[in-house]
Amino acid sequence: MEEQQIHSAPTSAPKDLLSTIPSKQAFWIGFVAAILCLGTLGFIILGSQLMRGGSFNLGTGAKAAPIVVDQGNDDSEPAPTGAVPAVSDEDHILGDKNAPVTIIEYSDFECPFCGQFHPTMQQVMKEYPTQVRWIFRHFPLSFHPNAQPSANASECAAEQGKFWEFADQMFANQKGLNDEFYKKVAGDLKLNMNQFNTCLTSGKYKDKVATQAQEGGAAGVSGTPGSFVIGKDGSAVPIRGALPFESVKAAIDAALAK
Repeated sequence: MEEQQIHSAPTSAPKDLLSTIPSKQAFWIGFVAAILCLGTLGFIILGSQLMRGGSFNLGTGAKAAPIVVDQGNDDSEPAPTGAVPAVSDEDHILGDKNAPVTIIEYSDFECPFCGQFHPTMQQVMKEYPTQVRWIFRHFPLSFHPNAQPSANASECAAEQGKFWEFADQMFANQKGLNDEFYKKVAGDLKLNMNQFNTCLTSGKYKDKVATQAQEGGAAGVSGTPGSFVIGKDGSAVPIRGALPFESVKAAIDAALAK
């Protein structure tokens, strides 16, 4: 009889424990546990989506803005793109305006990878002087405090026909970007300083810079540099990041062969 009591004691213990918890308290314990489980599941789903670079519906018909970054060499599969805005007289064009291949670059003067990519594009223009035209558009990243002001300054220089010379100096001196430096470069380029200073302090081209960035994002640009090689047939091949010359050359040759 004593042995039977020893074996039966453990089976009754859980029932005694549960019976000591008031029903209201048990409800809230279960409720909190369910919330924690759902929160953990949501966190896992959110984390996996962000790791894939996805976006989420915000419940208002809009989508979350893509994460924008400085891009180094990115060999991942290019993301699908929307329509790349056509080249117009408002663009900065280097090379033969009637060249069969167009490279449109969305860039940020403060982005270090854009600084690395700039010599690559200069080499492209030396190798393909009549076959490629280079279009430069602005895509200032929000975490680069000097990106938007330097973009505006470059447009002020463009008013006097010195965009490309000014841009070269911005990329060559990325750590020194400020109003004093912009004015120095403008002076070195022998610009009309009254006109340049008025343009600079007014932020005259803020809207133009913002519009180009928005259009670039709509076309699929999610970081800088973000470029497109556009062939004779109008097809656009994205180039993500500061790819080396040989990679860009391959894309150009493929576009020329179409």
